[in-house]
Amino acid sequence: MSITSVRAFFAEHASDLEVLENNASTATVREAADALGVTDGQIAKTLSLRVGDRVVLLVTRGDARLDNRKYKDQFGTKAKMLPASEVLEITGHPVGGVCPFGLAQPLEVYCDVSLRAFEEVFPAAGAPNAAVRIGTERLAEVTRAKWVDVTQ
Repeated sequence: MSITSVRAFFAEHASDLEVLENNASTATVREAADALGVTDGQIAKTLSLRVGDRVVLLVTRGDARLDNRKYKDQFGTKAKMLPASEVLEITGHPVGGVCPFGLAQPLEVYCDVSLRAFEEVFPAAGAPNAAVRIGTERLAEVTRAKWVDVTQ
């Protein structure tokens, strides 16, 4: 999976998008922003969350924090991150490379409205040294994400 599955996803759904591989790590928001020469907010971080008996992906701007009340109002439960030990198996991507593209299994994807502060954002692309530059609205479109407001 990982970069290979992301490239395959792009070949099928967005052939103009290209995986940007870096020599430097892009595993954290700060590392990704430094490596790509953008602000922390422009990094689109993907959170893997358990909602009841299902796993969902939530993409937010890199410097956003979850708002517990908004999250609970939206999803009906407290935010619970997926344990790192399950992330690769469920998403097909390692921690630091999790993204809403080329997933190991179908997962619901949500984009937080905080992303709309930017025309383009940089989510990971399946590995801790890979990213993609994508228009914010296009990110939601190609992943069939639903827009939510769950950050501060």
